[in-house]
Amino acid sequence: MITIILIRHGETDWNREKIFRGQADVTLNRRGLNQAWLLAKYLAKVPITNIYSSPLKRALKTAEVIANYHHIKVEQTAALTDINYGVWQGMSEHLVREQYGQLFEQWLQSPHLVKIPQGETLDDVRQRGLGLIDHIVKVHDSGTVALVSHRVMNKVLICALLGLDSSHFWNIKLDTCGISTFIYMNEKFILTRHNDTSFLKQMGNLKEDDF
Repeated sequence: MITIILIRHGETDWNREKIFRGQADVTLNRRGLNQAWLLAKYLAKVPITNIYSSPLKRALKTAEVIANYHHIKVEQTAALTDINYGVWQGMSEHLVREQYGQLFEQWLQSPHLVKIPQGETLDDVRQRGLGLIDHIVKVHDSGTVALVSHRVMNKVLICALLGLDSSHFWNIKLDTCGISTFIYMNEKFILTRHNDTSFLKQMGNLKEDDF
């Protein structure tokens, strides 16, 4: 049996300001770094054997903080990189609504059908992510593998591992540093925990946001 933990990176200023990040290499803010340390402490006693991470700084730093507790090396992989938001990258949600109103509405209603100019589709992201999952299943007979990535990648993977297509993207909520856990056994992926952020309660009542 293999346990796979999908981890979203900690908060960045662009999360708080509702700016589309995509493949822009945005760093964790102070709150995000604190989230990462609390998450790492929470997972300290989990027998994590391998950590794979998106190479983008916000994910990689989150992964490195976790890896520090387990004395293992983070394996960077472009397969976990965030979606390429194309022309939306670096734009605020408000500005995207104004300039790309029809496309943004389609993003909210039928995200699996959206092709952002100069960007990727959810199917592009899904293909990258599932390629890594297939690799993990082949090379790891057992153990606990952590994947540190981004909102879009993790949502798409959760859909895929549950046998759902990406039209269900908005049926899944995933906060910064939220973790979702699957076990793989008998050639099936079974969700055992989703969007766990219980370890962040000590940070106060600031509402986590799925953006």
